[in-house]
Amino acid sequence: MTQPHQPSHTRPATLDDLDFLVHCNQQMALETEQLELPSERLQAGIHAVLTDSTRGFYRIAERDDQRAGCLMITYEWSDWRNAWWWWIQSVYVTPQQRRHGVFSTLYRNVIHEAQQRSDVCGLRLYVERDNQHAQATYARLGMHESHYRMFEQKLA
Repeated sequence: MTQPHQPSHTRPATLDDLDFLVHCNQQMALETEQLELPSERLQAGIHAVLTDSTRGFYRIAERDDQRAGCLMITYEWSDWRNAWWWWIQSVYVTPQQRRHGVFSTLYRNVIHEAQQRSDVCGLRLYVERDNQHAQATYARLGMHESHYRMFEQKLA
């Protein structure tokens, strides 16, 4: 007799999750931008976050006692609000765990954590213009499209 799937839960990422986070980021870049990220640079970047909380933090979702997904939070100071915006980045759910509420669990955990603090004014994320599925997911969770557009100037 098969057992029903356990609901997902989240936890802070640790250095033991480094290889999983590298894999997730590489897969996400391939799936969304057809971009191959170099392992060494990516590993160093993730390691920098895991060992220096001023850069951000990662959360891991687990389901059926396996890592199922992840996201990273980085910070943006708002002088207008005298508080931090938490940026959701590096979102990835493993293919076999998609459509099982893994991202919703990660998101609800992060928003709950942010609401417990007086120095966080909100959550933000950016999404590919054509990724209608992700946009619908974010809307279902209560997020809405901002009036801002993003511009960038790449230096490296």
